[in-house]
Order: sequence, then structure tokens, then C-alpha cells
Amino acid sequence: MVFSSAIFLFGFLPIVFLGHLLLPGIRAKNALHLPASLIFYAAGEPVYIILLLISVLMNWFFGRMVTGKRAKAWLVLAVMLNLAMLGVFKYTDFFLGSLNSLFSLNIPLPGIRLPIGISFFTFQALSYVVDVYRDKALYQKSFFSLALYISFFPQLIAGPIVQYGDIAAELSERKVTVTDVSEGLKRFIFGLSRKLLIANTLGKIADAVFAIEGGTAAVAWIGLLCYCLQIYYDFSGYSDMAIGLGRMLGFHYLENFRNPYSAATVQEFWRKWHISLSSWFRNYVYIPLGGNRRGKLRTFINQYIVFFLTGLWHGASWNFVIWGLIHGTAMTAEKALDVKNRIPRPISRIFMLLVVALAFVFFRAETFPDAMHYFAALFGGGSASSAELQSVFRLLTPWTGAAALMGILLCFPAPKRLAESSAAEYLSYAAALILFFLCVGNLSASTFNPFIYFRF
Repeated sequence: MVFSSAIFLFGFLPIVFLGHLLLPGIRAKNALHLPASLIFYAAGEPVYIILLLISVLMNWFFGRMVTGKRAKAWLVLAVMLNLAMLGVFKYTDFFLGSLNSLFSLNIPLPGIRLPIGISFFTFQALSYVVDVYRDKALYQKSFFSLALYISFFPQLIAGPIVQYGDIAAELSERKVTVTDVSEGLKRFIFGLSRKLLIANTLGKIADAVFAIEGGTAAVAWIGLLCYCLQIYYDFSGYSDMAIGLGRMLGFHYLENFRNPYSAATVQEFWRKWHISLSSWFRNYVYIPLGGNRRGKLRTFINQYIVFFLTGLWHGASWNFVIWGLIHGTAMTAEKALDVKNRIPRPISRIFMLLVVALAFVFFRAETFPDAMHYFAALFGGGSASSAELQSVFRLLTPWTGAAALMGILLCFPAPKRLAESSAAEYLSYAAALILFFLCVGNLSASTFNPFIYFRF
């Protein structure tokens, strides 16, 4: 089940929200949200609901053990078992396939199906155990409260990755005001419109262009632009919906995107893009490795480790690893050249956009050869039949042009600041109502409704 589906919008959400309003007290509300979240997950993964519950039980046990004797040993075991579970279900075929290619072997691949959201709920579970190890006061005695934290439906299958310490108090004590509900609902609708009206519209063009491996240079750049906007509004829209839902139900999640395409450097981009993931790697990998406290060489090594893992986290493919290492290399170059202080901001912004966009070719392409073919098309070495190009040109309509223009404008912070101003408060609610009806019309008229981060 996804937020941008009719069954969620007109079935699951109204029932859960109405029950939330009618039930008194946090315990009763939690007693509703936990089974509702499990039903939400089971709608997409009925078998792997068992895996999710095993993860909860395992980490509840480890949370208890890291508060006592041999806490560090229990922490190491918790990390190993969580990563082993993630590795088995997400990376088995990848590792075996890599061994086959590297050593000319013929090990059969088991073809394990990827559980939806395993990368997200595993990282949240690890966050709980590590946070309790660092601060024993955070230990959660209630199995059901921990289960709610890990499995709560707003952030279960696609984030943001909520670190346990950020919402621990709200699991047992929270209050929902009228402002929370109204602002949360508006945030949800704005996220829904980003996903359906911008990401889905431009995603059709991106899919068509990547299917013909770019075609001509002009078409390849159009396709890459559309993909950059698609992935941003696909994921940031989903994050907005999650944050809005959380607020409607009493949870205050941190921001996950802050206009990343307006950044001037790749380092700044990562302070604005998928903030919950970069914060997780900073707090649980980069800083424990030593961060930037052990000299420049060790800082660069730690940075490359983080970006290697960031790429691998996104998917079981060397393309994702290359994507991560490109970002790591760009950040290293920026620091070595002191880009922030020596290069004019407009020029560094162009560099950032080129790095991010070109790296996304590896993110989107299925294989390394596919990525190379697309790069060839970007720089004039591609080719496509007239029929293939016509299949793309038919998608370039005034509606897709308007979606692209709106997508570009919303990349900058000014529209958001305007929408949040007191003068525009009532207009923003009117806009949300109009956008909701447009989204409903889009859902009823289109069957194209992918979600990129389900792959991870």
C-alpha cells in the first residue's frame, strides 16, 4: 500500500484517523496504530510481516541487554545480526553475482525477493539499540511501544529514517492540536501533489528516454532533467506526506529535504537531500570512525567509507556504489580546492548541479553498460530510430512543460517561504484543497504511479 493510492486515501487513512480521534489516551491510540501499521505493511508484504516482527523482537531484546553487563559485546552482536539480516535479503544475489563475474564461477543465485522497506526499518532498529547503548535512560521497556516506533506506517516503508532519540518521548506522551491536524493535512496534500502531479508526470518522460538509452543529445538531457526532478519530487513528496501524517497523529518528524537543488556545493547538497539518511550515517558511522578529528587523510577515508555505504544502501548494484563514490569524490575535491571560499557561488552551483545530475545516470540506469550508453547520448554519441524519438516527443505536452516549470520553481526556497507566511496562510489552505481535487483526478485518470524508493 502506498500513500498515493485510492485505497489508502479513501479507505485506510480515514478509518485510522477517525479511530485516532475517537480513542482516549495514548495507550488506546497506540493500540490502534500498531495493528494498523502491521496491516499497512502486510498489504504489500504479507509474508515478510514475520521478518518485520522478528526484527522488532530481536532489537527489543538487544535494547535490554545493552543496558547491563557486557553492553558493548551485545551492541556488536546487535549490529552484526541486523546487518546480516539486511545482507541476506538485500545483497545475497548481488554478492554471489559479483563472485561469479570476478572468478568465472557459476554459483546459482537464490533470487530472494527484497522485502519492502527493509533498509529503512533495519536502520531505525539499529538507531534504537545504539541510542540506548549511549543513553540508558532511552531504554524502552514496552515491546509494543518499540514495535510501534519501528513499524509505524507513516515512515515504515520509505522513511524518513526516524532516529529513536528524536521521538522517544512522543511514544508515551503526545498531544494533537487542531493546528497539528490542519498543518499536517496540508503538508500531506502538498506532498501528494508533488508526487502525483510533478514526479509522475515527468517520470513518464524519463522512463521513455532511458528506455532508448538517451537517443540524441537534446533528448538525453531532457530525459535526465526530468529524472532529476522526478526522483526529487517522488521522494521529497513521500517524505512530506509522512511528516504530515505523523503530525496529524501527534509525531513531529524532522525535515528530510530542504531545497537541495538550490545548494552551491555537493557538501551543502547532502545537508539538504535525504537528511535523515545522511544524519544516520553521520551519527552512527562517520563520527564513530573518527569523523574529521584524525587528520585530512583519515577524514577523506571516512568520507569515502560513508559514501560507499550510502550507495550500497540504496541498492544491490555496483551502479549505486559508483553513484555514491562520485559524490564522495566531488566532496573531497571541493574540500581540497576550498570551493566554498575560492569559487564564486554561481559557478560552484553549476558544478554541483552537473555532478548530481550526471551521477544520477548511474542511479537510474539498470546496468553499467546502460549508463555508458546514456553518457554517450548526452555528449552526442547516441542514436535512436525515428519511431523511438516520436515515442518521447508525444509525451512533451503543455501539461508536462507546466509540470517541469513548476518543478524547477519549487526547487528554490522562496515559494515555500511565501506559502508559510502569515499573509498566505488562508490561500495555502485553498491551494491545498484545489491540489487535492487535481490529485484525485490524476489518480482516476492514470495508472502510472511508481515509487522509486520501493527499490531500496
